[in-house]
Amino acid sequence: MRRALAPLVILSLASATVRPAHAQVPSEPDPVAEALSAWISIIAPPGAEEETIARVGRALTGWNADGHGSLVRRVGSGLPRRVVACGMDVPAYVVSQVTADGYLRVRRTGNAAHQLWDQFHEAQRVAVFTARSGHLAGVVAVANGHFTQQHRADTLASTMDDLWVDVGAASAAEVAQAGIQLLDPLALDRPAWTFEGHAAGPAAGARAGCAAVATAASTGEPRAGETIFVISTGRSYGWLSLARFMVSLGRVASLTIVEDGVHAGAQAYATSARLGRDQGALSQVLQADTVRVIAPRVRFAGSMVETISSEDAVALLAAVRGAAGQPIAAGRAALRAGAIPWIAPPLDSARTLPPRAGDAGAIERQWMSLVDLPGVSGHEGPVREAVLAALPAWARAKAVVDSMGNIIVAMGPDRDSVAFIAHTDEVGFEVASVLPDGRVTLRSRGGAVIPSWEGVPAYLHFDAGAAGRAPLRGVFVPRDSGRTRSPGALTAWFGMDSAQLVARGVRPGLSLTAYKRADRLLGTRVTGRGSDDRTGTTALLQAIARIEPEALDHKVIFVWSVQEEGGLNGARSFGDRYGRPLKRVYSVDTFVSSDTPKESPHFALAPLGAGAVLRGLDNSSLVPRGERERIIRIAREHGIPLQVGTTFGGTDGSAIQQWGPDNIGLSWPGRYSHGPAEVLDLRDVEALVRLVVEVAKAP
Repeated sequence: MRRALAPLVILSLASATVRPAHAQVPSEPDPVAEALSAWISIIAPPGAEEETIARVGRALTGWNADGHGSLVRRVGSGLPRRVVACGMDVPAYVVSQVTADGYLRVRRTGNAAHQLWDQFHEAQRVAVFTARSGHLAGVVAVANGHFTQQHRADTLASTMDDLWVDVGAASAAEVAQAGIQLLDPLALDRPAWTFEGHAAGPAAGARAGCAAVATAASTGEPRAGETIFVISTGRSYGWLSLARFMVSLGRVASLTIVEDGVHAGAQAYATSARLGRDQGALSQVLQADTVRVIAPRVRFAGSMVETISSEDAVALLAAVRGAAGQPIAAGRAALRAGAIPWIAPPLDSARTLPPRAGDAGAIERQWMSLVDLPGVSGHEGPVREAVLAALPAWARAKAVVDSMGNIIVAMGPDRDSVAFIAHTDEVGFEVASVLPDGRVTLRSRGGAVIPSWEGVPAYLHFDAGAAGRAPLRGVFVPRDSGRTRSPGALTAWFGMDSAQLVARGVRPGLSLTAYKRADRLLGTRVTGRGSDDRTGTTALLQAIARIEPEALDHKVIFVWSVQEEGGLNGARSFGDRYGRPLKRVYSVDTFVSSDTPKESPHFALAPLGAGAVLRGLDNSSLVPRGERERIIRIAREHGIPLQVGTTFGGTDGSAIQQWGPDNIGLSWPGRYSHGPAEVLDLRDVEALVRLVVEVAKAP
């Protein structure tokens, strides 16, 4: 016999107090937002319920696992009995196939709330949950930014079938050796992200619900009866775990669940006599006199930067406490001021990478110290200071910073001059204008893969004149929906209106980057935003430390240039002054490789792990046959693994070659160029360092 469904009351907090445009925003850490971000940052894909509940349970007092995947806390006794619940899991993926070349294919778990959910994962970091090895890092492949002409037809948004996960393996055997199996869950790996009284991340509204449920459970007994608080998994599958718990519980007076957030401008949900499609499992078994669904107010609903404000979280807490039958002695202002401390699990501690031995370890340490630094083209100051600090003492004493900001180190006698040049800048954005609603419009600096920056955490950096000023944190604004790949013009938002932004010193021309955190993949592969060309920068630093200037029989100039992306301006300035005497210029920059399932292997194929690359031909340079043979001979004589190939793009040497020197590209193979998660193999960089040293020493 089908049970009668309880009357359903839908409560939307879209009418909650909204901060007036002129209100002051906090400049200090906001405790409510910080607590919310701790909940939002927990990676909890369907299929990882036991691990998620164990982690949350260890952090909370008075909660017990119910055996169905939920945490339960009972407060009070007698009748009426109420249940107040939230859901922890977020739609994600499981491994559905391992390809022969070591990529993971995936199948989605749960129903995503956003039309662009799959595309939002492309070019981003993910965590793979394994039974044997814990969380393993991976990145979702994206088409190389340098190959845009080959992807002109890619106009539709990416779907699940377009996702290929790169964990750093070169074969299915390496994937198996790492402990990855079919059906292992994987999910987006995002930091705890707060800005100006807001917290952002996937399912921020639902996770704020768990923060409110955990906090309400700690604030005392209800006025009458018993309140049963539940932190559930299985939300992505019709609240399956909660449904099982409700079956064991029997009839209750009321059930209140906190669901996904609704957009700040949305109307309240319509009242309905039954639960919606997303609560299907629960609706089949529910025995409750009254059901209430609370939908917190959010921005960018359903995206990877869904954002909830502290004020709206306080309104949510008040609603949850009311549903729990608790006396609300403190108003919202008191709650906002911390009258009730928010309960939150501890943030994950920073991952500590075990030391890597040998030359690869030295390269990795140098690379990781540089790749996360901000240095959008024209704003390279932090990278320049790091390079100067990393130079050997003798080279630092010789170093010259020219009027453009290039670092130049010359060594050896003044004859038969050659130059090695790597650029310190990266692709990114600058503020174009400040809109009245507080968003900033952006102009691209270099060929960023625009769809990969949509809906990710953002930093707005202040220039050298504001030394010591921390960057503003915010988000690159995502579309509400869409079927096309390109979002068009990007904007960013920092939780403030235009007057507040201007008061903070925001103006056109300041640079923006996304959040960055370099990491290891399997074996000797690493990932980071800005590998192009912090890897070349690293290679020159490693090479100059291995060169003895007194042993040179000709002049060798090392250059760390600026403004390569979108103009080659630093190299052009160097060439105007130093180019005429040069015999050769060696551009140390990425060889953008088609060693990825997103590209055709007929062009630019240089497999990762097979050695450095002689970039024989690109859009602006062709290395003469004699020079190609010379480089190949040097590599062979010194046992340096070397590949030869052609790719798209140009290098700094393209702006110098008109003065007479041959432009010779010395490279390493890189994947996913100009995206947020570029990938390389340290073995290739070590081969490149050795090649630079031997070429520099050669007569």
